[in-house]
Amino acid sequence: MNWLRRLPGFTRSAPGLEWALWKKLPWIALAGTALPLVLIGLAYWAADTPTTAATERALTQWFYIAIGAVVLHWTLVLTATIGCVIVMLMKGPAFVADGFEVQHSDKPGSPNPDTPHEKN
Repeated sequence: MNWLRRLPGFTRSAPGLEWALWKKLPWIALAGTALPLVLIGLAYWAADTPTTAATERALTQWFYIAIGAVVLHWTLVLTATIGCVIVMLMKGPAFVADGFEVQHSDKPGSPNPDTPHEKN
């Protein structure tokens, strides 16, 4: 039994911006993750060797800000990924699982003009 049949006469849409973005997403994710971590590494490297409590507090605060920026970036990349997948699925071939004709879709409740009517 064939669960899904392609709809006859359906034409696929041309690929668009979603494929260009889809191909760049791994690099976008990598760059958005690496940049805050590199900046934190530079901040720790440039900090004074005998750290004071104020310096430690500032470094820790910037570390938490960098973690927040990375998590926000991952969320945005995941959202863009889901959007790309949805657009790709919508533009792909159309399938029908158990299609049936709707009798009177433009006027619900009215009799179908194709079927003979009973006369009283």
